[in-house]
Order: sequence, then structure tokens, then C-alpha cells
Amino acid sequence: MATTSQEKSSGYCMLYHGTRDDVAELVCTKTQLPSALDDGEVLGKVLLATICGSDLHTLSGARQEAIPSVLGHEAVVEIVQTSNAQFTVGQRVTFSVADTCGSCRFCTGSLAQKCPSLKKYGHMQYTESDQLNGCYASHIHIKKGTALFPIPANLPDAVVAPANCALATMVNAVEKIPQQVQGMEAHPRTALVQGAGLLGVYGVALLKDRGFATVYCSDVHQGRLETVQKFGATPILSGAGNSSIEPGSVDAVIEVCGHKSVLQEGFRCLRPGGHYVLVGLVHPDSALPITAEDIIRKCATITGVHNYNYDHLGKAVKFLSDTASRYPYDLLVSKPYKLTELESAIEAAKTQAFHRIALQPCSLNIESHTSCTHISRL
Repeated sequence: MATTSQEKSSGYCMLYHGTRDDVAELVCTKTQLPSALDDGEVLGKVLLATICGSDLHTLSGARQEAIPSVLGHEAVVEIVQTSNAQFTVGQRVTFSVADTCGSCRFCTGSLAQKCPSLKKYGHMQYTESDQLNGCYASHIHIKKGTALFPIPANLPDAVVAPANCALATMVNAVEKIPQQVQGMEAHPRTALVQGAGLLGVYGVALLKDRGFATVYCSDVHQGRLETVQKFGATPILSGAGNSSIEPGSVDAVIEVCGHKSVLQEGFRCLRPGGHYVLVGLVHPDSALPITAEDIIRKCATITGVHNYNYDHLGKAVKFLSDTASRYPYDLLVSKPYKLTELESAIEAAKTQAFHRIALQPCSLNIESHTSCTHISRL
């Protein structure tokens, strides 16, 4: 039987109706909260959500999603109703971005993100029977096949909100690099992270935590390089024409910038027998500017990483808690905007002043928005 707190029966969401002629239409819409939950499900109040780059791509029209839909997949929620015996009302939790079957060969083989039945929060169609499936809303209906993790008390909402996307993905990426190579124990390990966005920041911190002596981070954005330096990186301004990295000197390279042009420089830096992990090039314009001969002669291992398995999110939360006093995570996320200020929040995200822009959906007084209509033209 579900346990519940005293919540109203209605909520609200920012419903995305598509982008036409460079105009994104978002309508603030009242929704009905589920009257009952199936076994294993949770209803959560969205305390804080953050705007991911994939949301910006959707709103710009560069990425197609089923419409109408409730965007947003990065968030911290407070449980207000639960049919999951492992969790109680009032708990703060983070959740996997995907709902999966839990029984197929991918789910049981540590590759749940490739489950044939997978559904991703913030990417599903809004229907009469499935309304609260994204984070730009007052509540989110979390299904049985979703991994949930409690949030330690030392982590503020803004620090942990992006963990279920960017950080968990980077935990997966960094794990693809061997801890140490036999016979090379005496050599200090070096890595290069290509891109100083949020993925890059997390990647640098994770690599330093794994014992890498030097972690270079390259980007064209000087401000972001200044930020990633605070997480242990040795910054390199891309396009300067004079890389400070010696050829064949780097043990591992992680690409998180999404630009194929960086591959040649990364491969130049990679040592023979090194590992190259590709994360950001998840789009059609990603033909690699290197040859099979380059890979073979360098005895290189190239690995692609897309999203993450359930356990990576648990490790992400633990990493944040363990390093909360070591790194200035609070610098990465803006002060929260109200849900009805989404247009301003999107504009702020485009400036890249912060790695993530925060939204506080629960700050909206639904009673003062009787019709609850708000159209943003982004």
C-alpha cells in the first residue's frame, strides 16, 4: 500500500509543444497527480531541476522529441507518495534518467541504458495517462524500473541535481580507463579531458580522485578553464596553436566537447597502448578524422560511453558526498529561477556563465495561476 503526505491532488508542468521557425512553445499546464501508485513507484515533488545541454538542443529545434512533452531530466525530488518499501515520504532522492525492464540481457549485464524497453524522463510524450514524466514540473511520477538513491545531508540540492546525468555518465567514462597498467606503476599517470563543460569538470575531479598526477583540460572558453582549474585541472586554451603536451605522453584522453576536430590533437597526445574514451560526439556530424592505421599502430583502445548503468549513479552520489568539502561544486549551478521564468533561464544558459542553470518548480503558487498559461518564445 502506498504511503503519502498531505499533498494537493493537482500539480503543474511546463509543457513543450515543439519548435517552429526558431520559436519554442512552452505552456504552463495544470496536471492531475496520480491517485494511486503501482508497486515500486514513487511520486516526488521536484525541489530543484537543472537545464541540461540536451534540453537546449531540443528547444532550439536541433533535437527532435515526441510532443507534447515535459522536458528536464536532472533534478532532486522529495518523496511525497511511495509504493516502494525501500523509501519513505520526506526523503530527498535522485533517480536514474531511464526507466528500464530490469530483466533483459542488457539490464542484467550492466548495460541497462540499452534496455529495449527503456523510457527516458524528460524525453517521453505527455499523455493523459502519463503526464508527470519530466522535471520541468511540480512533481514527477517515478516508475518501478527506475533506480533511486537517497541524498546525503551534506549535499545541497544544487550540488546534486545534475548528478543523475552528467556526473553518473562521467563515472561510467572514467571507469573505462584501467586503474593502472602492469609494468608502468612507477610512471605518474597523465590524462587529457577535451572540454571544460560540466562533463569535463566532473571528469577532471574523478581522474584526480583515481590518482592521476596531471589532468590537462582543453577548451576554447577561458572562463570555463579558470573554473576547471579549481577542480585540479591543468588548463589548455584550445586553438592557441602551441599545445604544451608532448606527443605520445598521455595515458588517457576523454572527449566531452562534442567536436570531432579535437580527435587529431587527442590522438597526437595519446601514448602507445593508451585509452581514448568518446562521450560528447553523440550526434551525426561525428565521422572520426583518424584512420584504422592510426589506431592499430598506436595499439590504442577507443571506447564509446553513452549514459550509464544504475550503479554509476550510486557511485556519483557517494563521490559528491566524499568530495563536497574538497571542490567548489556550488560555483557550477546558478541561483534558481521560477518555472514561469524559464525563458530567462534558457537565455542565461546560453551565456555559459554557469555550467547549469537551476529551476525551482515548487516555488510557483499554482493557486495564483488559475489558467496557468505561459508561452515562452525562445
